[in-house]
Amino acid sequence: MMEWRRMDAALLVLLLGHLATALEVPLDLLEGLPQPPTITHQSPKDYIIDPRENIIIHCDAKGKPHPSFSWTRNGTHFDIDEDPNVTMRPHSGTLVVDISRAKAEHYECVYQCTARNKHGTAVSNNIVVQQSRSPLWSKEKIKPIVVQEGVSLVLPCRPPAGLPPPIIFWMDNYFQRLPQSSRVSQSLNGDLYFSNVLREDSRNDYICYARFPYTQTIQQKQPITVKVLNMDAINDTMAAFYNDTDLFSEEPADERRPSFLIPSGPSSSKTVLRGQVLEMECIAEGLPTPEVSWTKVSGDLPAKRTSFLHYQRTLRIVNVSESDAGDYRCTARNQLGSVHHTIHVMVKAAPYWISGTPRNLVLAPGENGVLTCRANGIPKPSITWTMNGESIENSPKDVSRKVEDDTIIFTDVQTGSSAVYQCNVSNDYGYLLSNAFVNVLSEPPRVLTSANKVYQVIKNHRALIDCASFGSPIPKIQWYKDSRSSILEGDPYIFHDNGTLEIPIAQAQNSAKYTCVARNKFGISENQIYLEVKEPTRILTLPEYKVVQSGTSVVFDCKVKHDPSLIPNMIWYKDEGELPEDDKRFIIESDSLTITDVTENDAGEYRCLRNTTLDSVSATAKLTVVERPDPPTDLELTDQEKRSVRLTWTPGDEHNSPIQRFLIQYEDSLHHRGHWHNLTEVPGTKTTAHLKLSPYVHYTFRVLAINDVNWSRPSAPSKVFRTEAAAPDDNPTGVHGFGTEHNNLVISWKPLTGHQSNGPGLRYKVMWRQNVEGAEWMTETVANSTKFVVSGTPTFFPYELKVQAVNDHGEGPEPAGILGYSGEDLPVAFPENVQAIVLNSTLAKVHWNPVPSKLIRGHLKGFKVYYWREHEHDHHKNNNNHPKQILTFSGNHTHGMLPGLHPYSRYLFNVRVYNGKGEGPHSPTQEFETPEGVPGPPTSLTVTDTDIDSLTLEWSPPHVHNGRITSYTLKYQPVNNSNELGPAEELDLPANKTSVTLSNLKYNTRYKFYLNAKTGRGAGPAISQEAATIVDEALISQLGVDVDTGKTPTSHPIAWPSSHRPPHKVRHVSPFGNVSSSVGEDGALISWEYWGPEKNVYVEYILKNSEGEEEWQKELVNGSQNIMLKGLKGGSSYRVRLVAKGHHDQPLHLSEEVLVTVPAVVSRQVDIATQGWFIGLMCAIALLILILLIICFIQRNKGGKYPVKEKEDAHTDPEFQPMKDDDCTFGEYSDNEDHKPLKGSRTPSNGTVKRDDSDDSLVDYGEGGDGQFNEDGSFIGQYSGKSASRDTAEGHESSEAPSPINAMNSLNSFV
Repeated sequence: MMEWRRMDAALLVLLLGHLATALEVPLDLLEGLPQPPTITHQSPKDYIIDPRENIIIHCDAKGKPHPSFSWTRNGTHFDIDEDPNVTMRPHSGTLVVDISRAKAEHYECVYQCTARNKHGTAVSNNIVVQQSRSPLWSKEKIKPIVVQEGVSLVLPCRPPAGLPPPIIFWMDNYFQRLPQSSRVSQSLNGDLYFSNVLREDSRNDYICYARFPYTQTIQQKQPITVKVLNMDAINDTMAAFYNDTDLFSEEPADERRPSFLIPSGPSSSKTVLRGQVLEMECIAEGLPTPEVSWTKVSGDLPAKRTSFLHYQRTLRIVNVSESDAGDYRCTARNQLGSVHHTIHVMVKAAPYWISGTPRNLVLAPGENGVLTCRANGIPKPSITWTMNGESIENSPKDVSRKVEDDTIIFTDVQTGSSAVYQCNVSNDYGYLLSNAFVNVLSEPPRVLTSANKVYQVIKNHRALIDCASFGSPIPKIQWYKDSRSSILEGDPYIFHDNGTLEIPIAQAQNSAKYTCVARNKFGISENQIYLEVKEPTRILTLPEYKVVQSGTSVVFDCKVKHDPSLIPNMIWYKDEGELPEDDKRFIIESDSLTITDVTENDAGEYRCLRNTTLDSVSATAKLTVVERPDPPTDLELTDQEKRSVRLTWTPGDEHNSPIQRFLIQYEDSLHHRGHWHNLTEVPGTKTTAHLKLSPYVHYTFRVLAINDVNWSRPSAPSKVFRTEAAAPDDNPTGVHGFGTEHNNLVISWKPLTGHQSNGPGLRYKVMWRQNVEGAEWMTETVANSTKFVVSGTPTFFPYELKVQAVNDHGEGPEPAGILGYSGEDLPVAFPENVQAIVLNSTLAKVHWNPVPSKLIRGHLKGFKVYYWREHEHDHHKNNNNHPKQILTFSGNHTHGMLPGLHPYSRYLFNVRVYNGKGEGPHSPTQEFETPEGVPGPPTSLTVTDTDIDSLTLEWSPPHVHNGRITSYTLKYQPVNNSNELGPAEELDLPANKTSVTLSNLKYNTRYKFYLNAKTGRGAGPAISQEAATIVDEALISQLGVDVDTGKTPTSHPIAWPSSHRPPHKVRHVSPFGNVSSSVGEDGALISWEYWGPEKNVYVEYILKNSEGEEEWQKELVNGSQNIMLKGLKGGSSYRVRLVAKGHHDQPLHLSEEVLVTVPAVVSRQVDIATQGWFIGLMCAIALLILILLIICFIQRNKGGKYPVKEKEDAHTDPEFQPMKDDDCTFGEYSDNEDHKPLKGSRTPSNGTVKRDDSDDSLVDYGEGGDGQFNEDGSFIGQYSGKSASRDTAEGHESSEAPSPINAMNSLNSFV
């Protein structure tokens, strides 16, 4: 593999040679091909050496045969054998000079290397060898410099000349670089310039250092002492420094306009060579310090190649070109003026190649060729040609060669014309020397590209298929695809001169085998190459921008699709650096990167790179890690006034989530030490707040910040700020006047807080007077109290009340008066003109006159109607003990509705008024009667004496008559096997009947019956029942029954009274026949025949000697006439029967029982039930179950209450609340010892909830059941229905005509 790579590298040189119509001979690939020498490596023209090391002068060359080497020194032959200190390396021309026995300066000369073989001679550049020098600084005594403050100053460096020139920098005694600025800067020659000096420039260790790069030595100048004094200090110390000190600036240093220290004068000039670096500097002095700027007079500065150094004092342009010539202006400017200097730049150029160095020529005999030496320079260089190191004029003449200035033309070359030609281009600023050979060869073609090489390229990318070849003359290349039927040409192919085939946009169909053929007049050569076009790698799921909180995890997805034959590699980068391998928090999977326990340091840009051997794709996403902000700091109190202060703070770190707002809290160390209260909030963009404060408070403030994550921790508390005491600003609120007794007045109020007290000695001035004209104010001052009791007041008398706050610094503002009343007493009158209007059988309206206010003796709360049912007409049950019911109407009403009355009943009622103290006397008791209503359903409906075509129905009268029962209606209809109803028949029955016999029914048919009662008001709800007739084989022929239809000749059934039933008795026939059994290894097989209509057929079995309490085991066998009973105990006998069940699982038909005996099976197994370990295990399990049951029982009985919310939620009315009749409580059931009213219930004014004298719930309209009514009796509160826990006798009472839904529920309860 390595050999092929070396070959590919060599072929690249060969391909480039083809492009220039010349050919380089690949000596490392083609053995035996002759080639003139070529210099491959040589030392630089200006070769600076380290005098401490051996001198090595490089010269390497190649050729066939390998060339020999010789040297000249200073233009004459250098005999290496004569100098024992000089050796030449084997197979090379490189010289090694051992300076351990000689001085390096003896070898500072100009050297030139010559490489020759029989085909020509190549020469190197002139190599000027010089040793590096780092001379010492001349010792000198430097006097201290005393200078007036504000003047300019230059500290000279003047380092010794070295080779190469040293690097200059200024440091102090501690080897720290001296600070430089726009005022103090170093010039290009190393001097230190001060535009103006300051007192802080005084020091005694200004030291200039010179570093020599080749020898890596640093030398220093003697320290310079500078003392900067003002004018008075100079006069005082002049005598001390007069004899041995330089003194500058005798005049005081005033502000002055700029002037240039360097360069001098208004203009100057500078010459620079093309390609080098141009540096120009302008250093100005002035006070204040001037600023320097640069412009190009004749154009713009080259932005990409220009930079400014030393605080704009140096302009630097790299890679200078001819366009950089011209005038440059530097301007120094301060507040007092400006000064300009123009630098004229001239660009010269040492010789440089225009189209590269001359290229070697490989020609076949008879071919033509050209050697070109194209170069330029400023001034224009001269060009000379030599051949094999000798002047071309002195070389043997060749008719095929013609020299024309920078070109040599070869025509019809012949064998033997091979040679090396040297082109020398020179002017005043340098020279260029290049070797190029002409090699005349006759060689057949050779394809140098590896055979059967495979090129892989990504679809839609450019494909380059190489066909490197060699031959002389240069071979012609042709390409074929797959079979060699035709030559490739035209689109989409591009053919390069070096033989390369290019496909600009490769597609899948371009995958193929390609053949390249090389031809010249001496022969032909070919090679096969393969191209594979691969699918590109694409990212399907890009990583997305993530914002996460520190401590959490984050996942970046990077799912790709790639060519199956290419294996992609996944690399994740963070901020263009690879992820740390030792950090286990970074989990790299095939398509994702997971970072666990994210920290703030994980924030940055993440890039997933998926690369294959042919392509790569990448995608980036940013991770922002947020955290709650740091607490604010540096709390400061300013603008302190009596009742305000300004708080300023510094926000903490936002942690990538902007602060939304700040919360300012305070602590009152005087009244509530240790308790922090919210004072105000300010937007997150503000860092200060003007706070309004209360008097007589010791404030300590702190600030919290909030961002999208959470609140920060509180800041450190501020200093304590104490406000002065003052009179109260507020009076107590919530002032009320009421009485607890009929002869007192209680005045209460909400006390002031510590902040509202405004000072010490807080107390309250209580004022009251009767609310009549001319009454005088009574006053009392109290402290540490929230109420005051005035005794001896008239009953329920209005008073005007005031409560004022007072402290040691004065009174609060004048309080507003409020109206209050002294204590109430029970009303002394009852409503008059009470009367009732019956609206229907369940609703009545009661009217009354208002009660005078003075007789109420308190706040009117409302009216209560007491009513009770005395008896029900024509009902034999004792109705004289019905409890009283109460309906409450809040407010000043004059009428109300009594709902939920029993029809056909007599009611008694009276009305009472009540206030906050309680109820007054009741009005005279009056009565009213309710009309009839529809009856309830019959209590029961049963079917007896079922026969082949008849049956008997018996029923009980309704429990709730609601009037006089006039008749019963019976409706019935057949039901088929799919539960579809047939035609209905209807019978009217007298009120005194409780049974009826129906005849002429269809045999073996199920019927459904409906029975309801009627009063004068209408029919009540029905009760339903189902029954079926049976089959009588003895009567089938006698009655002429159609076996298929089950019909008799009589078309209508006959209803027989129970006292006139037909005397004929029938024999019940089972629809089962041929019941048999057989016992095998798998169990007992039971078979039968069945011709009945029922679909629910079961096989039931039980042990023969079972007691009567044991249940039959059963298995459903619908649609089958046999079954295998498995699991029967061996050695036992079983009774087996078949059962056909009708609608609602009512047993209809039984087959005859068969006895099945299962033989005993001999078993060697031990009965596990008799084993001791098994009995012990069962006992342990039983004990554990008992313990669990005890624990559950204890938990269940904790608290004594059990919610019945499920019952409430299941009721159709969302306002409905169940009420228990025994104590009228709502919402929950409770133990007998806990009679607390539950949530949602109301209690009467006397605080009790007992309703022992109540019969029915009246919460449909009145407040007695948590309901309220308007004056017209409409419902405005909650209502509830009757308790589901009533006994059966009262459970069927109806207060109104039941709905069809209720009727169906009643039917379903009996089905």
